[in-house]
Amino acid sequence: MYYLATIIDEVRIPPDRFSEDLESVAFDSLKSAYEGLVIKGLGIIVAVLEVKVSPEGRIIPGDGATYHKAKFDALVFSPIEGEVVEGEVTEVLEFGAFVRLGPVEGLVHISQVADDYISYDKKKGELLCKQLRRKLAKGDSVRARVVTLSMSGMKLNEVKVGLTMRQPFLGKIEWIEEDLKKEKAAKVKKG
Repeated sequence: MYYLATIIDEVRIPPDRFSEDLESVAFDSLKSAYEGLVIKGLGIIVAVLEVKVSPEGRIIPGDGATYHKAKFDALVFSPIEGEVVEGEVTEVLEFGAFVRLGPVEGLVHISQVADDYISYDKKKGELLCKQLRRKLAKGDSVRARVVTLSMSGMKLNEVKVGLTMRQPFLGKIEWIEEDLKKEKAAKVKKG
């Protein structure tokens, strides 16, 4: 889920940038410090937005920079266990498929692709459903549910998201559309 968060921090303004606009320098500094950062309890900082900086700063002896209180809005991504997400398959391997979810990738383990026997076609780089005759490949759009989440580190590559597609109306978008058509046809037939 994406949301806006307001963060208050202190920003360092180096002496070689004193002649520039204070808020522009603060924006650059906060952007480089925060974007891509994982903050436990908050999520992944995707973008620093509006920045407001106190014009009065303080000087620390031995450092020629000034330090100013700053308040800024940040676009944050934080997946939630149980949340239904959509993404694009970025890689298919013998153990499952990686799905792009905004700034991170989630893994759909081979056991969580479908209620079917799944095999891996190494030549084509696809996961194949034996009975349903469905294929999952790189570039496919999918809908999945977040089942596990670990945001223990402070780097993007330390975020782990486990996904499942073994529930009704989850999976490759084309599969969902096929299932909806079948369900609609069955209702019409009943009456």
